[in-house]
Amino acid sequence: MSAPADRPTRDRPRLLVLRALGLGDLLAGVPALRGLRRAFPGHEVVLAVPAELAEAALATGAVDRVLPAAAPNRAVPSLEHWPGPPPDLAVDLHGNGPASRDALAVLEPPRLLAYAGSYGVPGPHPVWRPGVHERARWCAFLGAYGIAADPDDVRLPPPATASPAPGAAIVHPGAESAARRWPAGRYALVVRRLRAAGHRVVVTGGPKEDALVRDVADRAELQDRDVLRGGLPYGELSALVAGARLLVSGDTGLAHLAVAHGTPSVTLFGPVSPRLWGPPPRARHIALWQPGPPGDPHGSAPDPRLLQIQVDEVATAALSLLRARPGPTPPRPEAPREDAARVS
Repeated sequence: MSAPADRPTRDRPRLLVLRALGLGDLLAGVPALRGLRRAFPGHEVVLAVPAELAEAALATGAVDRVLPAAAPNRAVPSLEHWPGPPPDLAVDLHGNGPASRDALAVLEPPRLLAYAGSYGVPGPHPVWRPGVHERARWCAFLGAYGIAADPDDVRLPPPATASPAPGAAIVHPGAESAARRWPAGRYALVVRRLRAAGHRVVVTGGPKEDALVRDVADRAELQDRDVLRGGLPYGELSALVAGARLLVSGDTGLAHLAVAHGTPSVTLFGPVSPRLWGPPPRARHIALWQPGPPGDPHGSAPDPRLLQIQVDEVATAALSLLRARPGPTPPRPEAPREDAARVS
């Protein structure tokens, strides 16, 4: 693994990129990061990102080093712990306001690219427009400065780590906010449907989601070997998704990881439309969404549009993708009683 940014080398110029958000944000920014990597092959690319995403950032191949940076509630972090002289170029891929630009500007880079106003760069500067897909937004941002980036350049190399459950279907019920969490009882019914069709299913969650994972697993009567609690380290998580036959989840980081590894996915959207954060329009990815006015992606209760998505719709989509991607089938389990799973 490359060294962190607090041990800098000065044999080449440094390019600092700010995108200190979550895993899904990082992966949606990969096309832009790769565009910068290609445009500045002689620069050392340093990404300001939360420390827990360092391994994921380096795995993209577009980043040489990381600068650990985070702030509560997706706020803009301070970058004043940047080591050594100013970066030769700074790029704001974090947001559209002056706060993220100013976090970079305080380091006094000779050139800074940002939606909220750039300096040291001639020509017109990009304008933030609503309703643009996240991957396309940042590629267009760079394009305004003459830097080419492809929104479909999302694939990651295969992980070196072995999958803890090769060939399984993954059900991931968690999400950062309650607004994007489909009810546990419904996920459990989907797990039962997939197992009744003869597929191995594992349930995963983040570091703080053990209770949710256990709830889904208990309702679905899963064995302990198929319950992956505690939040897997990134290497294992990436290998799990890369080696899976399917991922069923809400609009969260794992859905982006499935796209990055070409793993078929069923993603449940609400309150944000897949038009803004969804997978590329390919047959292996199904985005479920009930159209309506946008809601609060950080809300404290499941979004009404998300709750309109029904168990049959999710199970049918998942089984269609599993039929399209044959794989080893475990011994068929005894068909579960669907009325044993409590729906909430």
